Amino acid sequence: MRNKNQRFALLLAGLLSIVMIVNLSCSNRESKSVRQADGTIKGTISISGAFALYPMAVLWAEEFQKLNPDVRIDISAGGAGKGMTDALSQMVDLGMFSREVTPEEQAKGAWYIAVAKDAVVGTYNPANESADLIAQHGISKEMLMDIYLNQKVKTWGDLYKTGDKTKLNAYTRSDACGAAEMWGKYLGSNQESLKGVGVFGDPGIADAVKNDKSGLGYNNVNYAFDMNTRKPYSGIAIVPIDLNNDGTISEDERLYDSLDDIMDAISSGKYPSPPARDLYFVSKGKPTNIAVLAFLEWIVTDGQKFVHNAGYVNLTDEKVKSELQKLSK
Repeated sequence: MRNKNQRFALLLAGLLSIVMIVNLSCSNRESKSVRQADGTIKGTISISGAFALYPMAVLWAEEFQKLNPDVRIDISAGGAGKGMTDALSQMVDLGMFSREVTPEEQAKGAWYIAVAKDAVVGTYNPANESADLIAQHGISKEMLMDIYLNQKVKTWGDLYKTGDKTKLNAYTRSDACGAAEMWGKYLGSNQESLKGVGVFGDPGIADAVKNDKSGLGYNNVNYAFDMNTRKPYSGIAIVPIDLNNDGTISEDERLYDSLDDIMDAISSGKYPSPPARDLYFVSKGKPTNIAVLAFLEWIVTDGQKFVHNAGYVNLTDEKVKSELQKLSK
């Protein structure tokens, strides 16, 4: 019995030591973030989460570090769900998040700030035998519901009432993410209700569509359009949504020829929301890390000048003002 008690005491002491080390590491991380005499910041920032925000966050980090070379910023993508989980458990300073923060998440301590805007778009392979029909007639919300929710559409012929027996392979996200949640919300449901072949991450769905001429998917804008050419990536075409459900794509519904066209449509509200949405950074309570606060303030002010070229939509002046108020409270 004595040996068992001794082993238990040693185990308990070890666990307490681990907890103390974790707490000390978190405390040290914050205490080492300081504003230096020259006005620059020294410290560390850790970020994880949504694929949608990942490219923008990487660019912001690079530009912020040019101004503050003593700041280290570690960023990893893994989906919005991971971003929220990591932020609430304080595994990271900031979670990248690509849907609205729910009251339940706020009740768990989620603090959030909007930093940019983008959208989810439908994607298909341009080699699809029904490509001309897709471009001419588009795909309506009702059609998408019959594909992703009701599973009434099994072939491309079912979609356009032709004799085409080619199977329609719908791809959806297997990881908890904002893109799937926004796609589901647009269809009047949620991610859990979406049917199809589950694929991990934005790059995964993009590759699945590229490799399957009968495939249909959805991606965040940055994974559908090439930032350099401002055109869809090779092997990907953007599904034109038949917004007025009249069976044809009118000039007003041609929103996808270039990245700038879809960005303008998102900004003006021509492209529906959802699947357009704000993008956020989240944390467990308002951050106290000096480096994190400085980074966020820079993002919603000077950092906005990098947003458009990176393929995102800027915050409105009104939104910038409201988000700065969150940081000043």
